Amino acid sequence: MSNRQKLRLKFSLVIVLAIFAGLIAYPQAVSKVPRLFDFLNKPKINLGLDLQGGIHLEYKADTSQVDGAKTAEAMQAVQDVIERRVNAFGVAEPVVYTTKSGGEQRLVVELAGVKDINEAKKMISETPFLEFKEEKQAEAEKIPEELITSTNEKNKAKAEEVLKKVLAGEDFAQLAKDNSQDPGSKDNGGEYDFQKKGSFVAEYEDVIFNKDLKDGEVFPNLVETSFGWHIIKRIEVRGEGDEQEFKSAHILFSKMTQPQPKMDFVSTGLSGKNLESASVQFKSQGLSEPEVSLKFDDEGTKLFAEVTKKNIGKRVAIYLDGEIITAPTVQSEILNGEAVVTGNYTIEEAKDLVKRLNEGALPVPISLVGQQSVEATLGQVSLEKSLKAGMIGLLLVIIFMLLYYRFLGLIASFSLLIYSALMITIFKLSGFTPWQITLTLPGIAGFVLSIGMAVDANILIFERTKEEVRKGRNILSAIEEGFKRAWTSILDGNMSSIITALILVEMGTGFVKGFAVTLIIGVLASMFTAVVITRTILRFVLGSWIENKMWLVGVKKIEDSK
Repeated sequence: MSNRQKLRLKFSLVIVLAIFAGLIAYPQAVSKVPRLFDFLNKPKINLGLDLQGGIHLEYKADTSQVDGAKTAEAMQAVQDVIERRVNAFGVAEPVVYTTKSGGEQRLVVELAGVKDINEAKKMISETPFLEFKEEKQAEAEKIPEELITSTNEKNKAKAEEVLKKVLAGEDFAQLAKDNSQDPGSKDNGGEYDFQKKGSFVAEYEDVIFNKDLKDGEVFPNLVETSFGWHIIKRIEVRGEGDEQEFKSAHILFSKMTQPQPKMDFVSTGLSGKNLESASVQFKSQGLSEPEVSLKFDDEGTKLFAEVTKKNIGKRVAIYLDGEIITAPTVQSEILNGEAVVTGNYTIEEAKDLVKRLNEGALPVPISLVGQQSVEATLGQVSLEKSLKAGMIGLLLVIIFMLLYYRFLGLIASFSLLIYSALMITIFKLSGFTPWQITLTLPGIAGFVLSIGMAVDANILIFERTKEEVRKGRNILSAIEEGFKRAWTSILDGNMSSIITALILVEMGTGFVKGFAVTLIIGVLASMFTAVVITRTILRFVLGSWIENKMWLVGVKKIEDSK
C-alpha cells in the first residue's frame, strides 16, 4: 500500500468518526429516518443533581467509639457501604462523599433524578448497623445510709397514719389516689383486677388467702415486703386450688434500698465493618427455623476469638440498628470467625436480613442532620445557560481561528467541531460502561475549558508551521515540521493539566471530582483531535496548489517579502 493510499484510508476513518460522533451527539439530524433516529437517540447524557434536580442528604457519623487513627478508614467504609446501598436501588451515578463540619464527621449523599425525599431517606436508613457487645456489670451509685434510714422511717410513719384513717372508715380509694406510691394502681384507687395466685409477692398473698380476711375487708396491720409497706384490702377470691384468682387493692409506701448493680452491654469493637458475608442456614434438615450465618474477615475473626475467649460463660449480645436481636451465652472460644444470629425469623425475613447485611453493614451509626430537594426546573435553567455560554465560546473561537489562521483555521475549526461531537459521544456512551460519566455544571466548565486547550494545541502547531514557512520551507514540509516541533510543548502542557486534574480527583469531593474527570477526558480528546485528526486532514487536502495561494495561510516566505 502506497503512502497516498494509507493517507486516503486514514482520512476516510476520520470522516467516519466525524459522522458517527456527529450523529450520536445530534441524532435529530436523521429525525426523518425513525428507526435510525430511535437507535441513535437511546444513549443519553447522565446529568448531575445540579442539572436535573434530585435529593441532597447530609448525615452525621458517630465515631465516638472509633479509634482516632482509624476514623478516616471507618468513614471510607461508610461511604463504600452507602454507595453499594443506593446502587442496589438503581440510582444512576450517585454522588457520595465524606467531609468535616465543625469537627464532626459528615456523609453527603446526592441522588440525581430522585424526586421522593422520603424514599431516599428510607433507602439510606435501611442499611443495618451491626454491632457485637459483651456483658459488663455497671456499678450503681450508692445512696448514703442515713438518707435511706430517714426516708424509710418517714414512709413507714406515713403508712401507719393512713392505715388509721382507713380503719376509721375513710374512703380507701381516695386515700390510695392521694398517698399510694404504686403508679400501676393508684389512679384506680389502689385496685388490681383479678390475678392468678402466685402473681404477687408471698407476703401480699399470705394476707389475701391465710389471714381469714373476708371480701371487702382491710387487713388491720401494715404488711412489709421488699417493695415497702402495704395497706391491703381483699375484694374478692374465686376458683379452687391452683386456679384460684383474687381481686385486691392496696396503698403502697415505698421502701428505699441501695440500688443493685446492673448488667449492661458494652462495645467490643467488633462491628459490621468486619463482616465478610452473611447467608441463610437451617438448624437441621426438614422444617426448622432459618438462621443467619455471619462470616468475618481476618480482623473480625481475630476480634471474635478474643471476645469469645474472655466471655466464656457470659453473654455476647448482637445488636442490629441499635436493638438487641440475640444474646447467646458463650460456651467456648470461637476461632473460625463465624457466628449465628437467631430471632424466630421466617425464611423471607432471614433472606431480607442477609440481603441487607451483604449490601453493607455500617461500621459506625449515622443520623440525618440536613436534607434538600433540588427542583428540576432550576437545573434546566442552569443547563440551558451553560450550553448557551459554551456555544457562544465555541463560535468566538472558530471566528478567531478563521480570521487569524484562515485556511489552517478552517481545518482547525472542523477538528474542533469533531472534538465537541466526540466529547458528547463519550458522555453518552459511558452509560453503557461501568464508568458512567455524570455531567454537572463544573463538568461543563471542564468541557468548555478543554475546548480552549484543544485550540491552544492547534495554535502552537500553526505558529511553528509559520516559522518554518518564513525560513523558506514549502507548506507541506513546514506543517510536518510544525507538528514535530510543537508536539513536546503540547505534551508537556497537557500532562501538567492531567496531573493537576488527577490530584483533584484523588483529594477533591463532589463536584470538584466531576470537573477534574471531565477535564482529563477533554485534554486527552483534544490531544487526539489536534495531533491526529487535524494532521490527517491537512495532509490529505493540502498539496502543491497552495504554494501559489500562501495568503490562505496568512504568511509569506522571507525571500518573497524582499
